[in-house]
Amino acid sequence: AQLKGLQKSQILPTDDYEEAMEMIEISQMDIFNLLDHNQDGQLQLKEVLTHTRLGNGRWMTPENIREMYTAVKADPDGNGVLSLEEFKQLNIRDFHKYMGSQKVKTSDSVRNSQHTWLYQGEGAHQVMRSIRQRVMRLTRLPPEIVEHSEPLQVVRYDQGGHYHAHMDSGPVFPETACSHTKLVANESAPFETSCRYVTVLFYLNNVTGGGETVFPIADNRTYEEMSLIQNDVDLRDTRKNCDKGNLRVKPQQGTAVFWYNYLSDGEGWVGELDDFALHGGCLVTQGTKWIANNWINVDPNRRRQQRFQQEMERYGGGPGAGAESPGEWTVDKAYGGAHVEL
Repeated sequence: AQLKGLQKSQILPTDDYEEAMEMIEISQMDIFNLLDHNQDGQLQLKEVLTHTRLGNGRWMTPENIREMYTAVKADPDGNGVLSLEEFKQLNIRDFHKYMGSQKVKTSDSVRNSQHTWLYQGEGAHQVMRSIRQRVMRLTRLPPEIVEHSEPLQVVRYDQGGHYHAHMDSGPVFPETACSHTKLVANESAPFETSCRYVTVLFYLNNVTGGGETVFPIADNRTYEEMSLIQNDVDLRDTRKNCDKGNLRVKPQQGTAVFWYNYLSDGEGWVGELDDFALHGGCLVTQGTKWIANNWINVDPNRRRQQRFQQEMERYGGGPGAGAESPGEWTVDKAYGGAHVEL
């Protein structure tokens, strides 16, 4: 990874995203109702926070939101709450312009790390091929699913590095397509998202201080997005509140963590996003942390995934040739008897 070269990990809006936003016909009232979780006709700071976290790569806090309100004159009475009437007077473009004008300090970013991608296909180094083979055995997924997923991502966190709690996958709506199947599907969805059915995270070294992987709401009986922020304590903030997460995994060289990012749909395929898969990288307080991610891509739209597999086999041949066909594979076969009742 060092020989190939590491690049700064960033989460930034793209020009394509801005253009897509302009294509979506959504009214001011629709946006307000989307943000107003408790439907009380007012937008509290934590309601706005749940939808502005990514901004221009900056991790937003209540103080940041108040500063933004002042800059765009969104809150005339200064009470930190937006009424419907106040919201109607806003120009959403002003928010985008404000966010784009802000310089983001490393410590204030959503993530602070460096990464690169390592090829694992035919002709790759034996170590890379071996890792992929072990992932196949671990996940019990067919070769054609694993082989046609993303390359191995290697990530370095220096002292002070972190990654606030996030999902590895995004929900798929009618206006959204999976990144790995979008071109094959030839559909005109304005947005795309990573559809990562499985995450296998490898720890490549022992970390002197910090750097745990935290699952803030693991084993909670229920999930409510607003409960992640209570009394100005944000469970997703991995620089400040990792110790408050339900599950923390300490980095230990040679070990790995494996989880599913989606639930089953009950019919043998990928269903809804599993909210309890929310996770993050805690602040590295001493030393350096190295990890690697193997993501296995599956489109929740079964027809698109099958078409993708067929096209990949058609143009690339590949390891799946002669193996179980994509149309015969189901999530149930991967889960087998090891997956608990959903």
